[in-house]
Amino acid sequence: MPEEKEKKKRPLRKVKRLGPPKKVDRERKMETKKIDIGVDVIPPKEKCNDKNCPFHGTLPVRGQIIEGVVVSDRMQKTVVVKKKYKRYIPKYERYEWRSGKYQAHNPPCINAKVGATVKIMECRPLSKTKTFVVIEQKTK
Repeated sequence: MPEEKEKKKRPLRKVKRLGPPKKVDRERKMETKKIDIGVDVIPPKEKCNDKNCPFHGTLPVRGQIIEGVVVSDRMQKTVVVKKKYKRYIPKYERYEWRSGKYQAHNPPCINAKVGATVKIMECRPLSKTKTFVVIEQKTK
């Protein structure tokens, strides 16, 4: 009976030993890293070291995507984006033009100026009124 309970032992596999991890230059690693923020936009060609940049920093983006025109760039790293939209008035059965202004963070790698058409996206609050960041500049 003890012979029946005895199981066959499997041969041990040889474990491939790895050497110490190779040191890779941080800058080279960042160059090869593909920039992806989860939205289909063209990443900027310039690089920046802004921590609130969605491409080169650590700022996550989520929520609304708004397209508008930059009407002011006089603040540091901030632009005011104006969006025009139509609103239906049921009483008169017509539409009227309305507009909204949004303050958005302007990373140095994008650096949008007055008159540029930009795409902004929602992010965590960066200040009292800034909850958007510029992710793409369509026209200059």
